[in-house]
Amino acid sequence: MSDIGHPSTGAALAAVPPLDAIRSLLGAVLPSNPFYGRKYASVGCSALPASLEDFRTRFPLTTKAELVADQAAFPPYGSNLTFPVTAYTRCHQTSGTHGAPMRWLDTPESWSAMTDGWVEVLRQAGVGPGDRAFFPFSFGPFLGFWLAFEAAQRLGILSVSGGGMSSALRLRVLMEQGFTVMCCTPTYALHLAETARAEGIDLRQCRVRQIIVAGEPGGSQRTVRSRIEAAWPGAQVFDHHGMTETGPVTYESAELPGSLVLLDSQFFAEIVDPQTLAPVSEGTRGELVLTTLKRVGSPLIRYRTGDWVCPRRWRGRWTFEGGILGRVDDMVVVRGVNLYPSAVEAVVRSLDAVGEYRVTVDQTGDLAAVSLEAEASESVCHDLADRLHEALSLRISVVSVPAGSLPRFELKAKRWNVVPARS
Repeated sequence: MSDIGHPSTGAALAAVPPLDAIRSLLGAVLPSNPFYGRKYASVGCSALPASLEDFRTRFPLTTKAELVADQAAFPPYGSNLTFPVTAYTRCHQTSGTHGAPMRWLDTPESWSAMTDGWVEVLRQAGVGPGDRAFFPFSFGPFLGFWLAFEAAQRLGILSVSGGGMSSALRLRVLMEQGFTVMCCTPTYALHLAETARAEGIDLRQCRVRQIIVAGEPGGSQRTVRSRIEAAWPGAQVFDHHGMTETGPVTYESAELPGSLVLLDSQFFAEIVDPQTLAPVSEGTRGELVLTTLKRVGSPLIRYRTGDWVCPRRWRGRWTFEGGILGRVDDMVVVRGVNLYPSAVEAVVRSLDAVGEYRVTVDQTGDLAAVSLEAEASESVCHDLADRLHEALSLRISVVSVPAGSLPRFELKAKRWNVVPARS
């Protein structure tokens, strides 16, 4: 049993021509993967694609709903397995933020290939031997924590987990041991800075120079980045995104700040209109569709990620301007306005005087209503309401609440509460 080969440790990632990589992937998957065997047999799709256009038109998209149903029908891991279960050595789980969590298995070969991807994320952020990396989160079943940690070790970096520690203790460890790199969510970077102020810890004395963020769209948003970098003097924010189902997908290059670059050695990407499923043109917002080229043991072929991106070409590679712009299924329509959580986040973070916040969308009335609770003074809340109206063309009620009264998040923040219409 062997997955498609991956670059040797220390070598730069190189992309195989996409059609060759897709044909190699399908050649391994079609004969032995029950999930895709059934899926493709049902539409009479058995021959390898002759071209990329043939692949796009003849091979159907894969959805998360299909995968969730498959795992329910074939517990505990589903049938999207190219090899016997005995060939797999890693099991990870999605966060369940958007529906039921899924379990995902990996062989040693696919795990090593994904670690190569995270090595590239670190390299592009300027991280290397001599750095010390701190991972201030508890290591649960989510894939990204483990990959980032192992990639740092592969680069010869002293790596320490902050699992089982309070935020205050993590800060003390960070300062005492002189860490130069930190990996966390954008929300948690801001929360640690807030904790530092409360504990009397001067982050100007901190040695962190790179903060690599993921798990939320904010890392590529100018207002969020600026706020994190202001809170952590001397540090530069680098965004990244990935999923348990796919592994690491993109990195941020110092040469192209505010955009994410596709790891094209690992993925074949398409960007489509989520309604028509037709390809979108460069510079037009669309949904990211991915084929995992090296995760043969648990592949995804033409997978609808649900992520909004704005694609552009840079040095022959796909880049996503502004990073991940939000989730297709996160958008809510309020009085004819398409409202995205990432757009609200960008406005909120433009005001340093706002601490944590929470949004409620009430759809029970004739017209949906949006309200926002903010840890800020009445005058700041008034200013925020004006900024939201100006940016979004929508009146949002902003209510002042006491500092520290709203929940804090170590992992993905859950700030939106949608109250559905009565049936």
